[in-house]
Amino acid sequence: MHQTLGADSEVGRLRTVILHRPGPELKRLTPRNNDSLLFDGIPWVGRAQQEHDEFAAALSDRDVEVLYLVELLVQTLDDPAARDQAVDQVTAGAALGDTLRRFLRDWLHRLSADELATALTAGIRNDEVRGGFGLVTSLLAHDDFVVDPLPNLLFTRDSSVWLPSSVAITSLAMPARARETQLMELIYTFHPRFAGVERVHGWQSEHLEGGDVLLLGPGVVAVGVGERTTPAGAERFARRALATGWAHTVLAVPIAQERATMHLDTVCTMVDTDAMVIYPNVVDSLCAYAVTCRDQHDDHSRLELEVAAPEPFLVAAAKAMGIDTLRQIDTGLDPLTAEREQWDDGNNTLAIAPRVAVAYERNVETNQRLRDAGIDVVAIAGSELGSGRGGPRCMSCPVAREPLGQPADQPAASA
Repeated sequence: MHQTLGADSEVGRLRTVILHRPGPELKRLTPRNNDSLLFDGIPWVGRAQQEHDEFAAALSDRDVEVLYLVELLVQTLDDPAARDQAVDQVTAGAALGDTLRRFLRDWLHRLSADELATALTAGIRNDEVRGGFGLVTSLLAHDDFVVDPLPNLLFTRDSSVWLPSSVAITSLAMPARARETQLMELIYTFHPRFAGVERVHGWQSEHLEGGDVLLLGPGVVAVGVGERTTPAGAERFARRALATGWAHTVLAVPIAQERATMHLDTVCTMVDTDAMVIYPNVVDSLCAYAVTCRDQHDDHSRLELEVAAPEPFLVAAAKAMGIDTLRQIDTGLDPLTAEREQWDDGNNTLAIAPRVAVAYERNVETNQRLRDAGIDVVAIAGSELGSGRGGPRCMSCPVAREPLGQPADQPAASA
């Protein structure tokens, strides 16, 4: 049964999620290219697939519908208009040259939907090109990519964010990930499952990444601003959220611009309606600027925003959510274990429902703290999945959650 699409929180009962099972794109990683493709290590792909299958099974066992990104993409590419757009976008890069571009366009159009999806996600090496020979192909090494692989597709959270009334197509800051949002926009535009869904923001807009967007509760959203999401990206998103009325407060949260805390969800994630697991080593320095508006305007770009003075993040969040205190569950047991388990994505949990969260099993101390706080921890393996620095939240894009307050046994209206 298709559920109503959208989410108004991080913890409403999860109904539908988009995952990406690790595939041939991960086999393209080498010691020479893994840094430029934003992976800290080279994963054992077979084990990563096994771990991911267990993750998906843990969700399915709890009545979560799992949609796979590549399956959606293949179905989307059956539409000729979608195929044209995909080929146009992947061959638009300035690095190809006219000779190679013409050949690739013709060749890609002749592929089946499955083959085209593989080319778009796993990339194309120079030695796999069977035509279009010219200066570009001659000067590139045999194992150079003419179309880069997308190993970070694993982290489906970053490329789109589902809101109560629309889906935000994000704009990823790193060149190695730019095409991910193009593929998601393609799926949301042409796949019949998402027909009629309003799409906002967009891959050509100011940088905004899904790992920086936390729906703290109905009407309240926090946006991390740092290495990946820019102040301009946060402002555009805030304008849209406030103008359409699904949010009354947007909290802009500056975060340290370093690899360990690249997104807000590497620092904190919600595990209950009034509780989050958070990295204690930075919590005292974490602040938030509450952004609101007094009057509505038909043109959201002309909306007059009011930006409050910064407050401690947990204080500002509780105030915006209308609760006395936002409960803090610390990562680890001391600063050293907190640092280690934060690096291993101890903060990056995925809530399936209030007080039920998926977490990597290796973060033993953090998981025990969660259990002590009344959270049911669904522990999954992640020794290989975590090699790209991302946890269960990063690896999942919630498409449908029950609104907070809806009884668990009350079915959502069908789409």
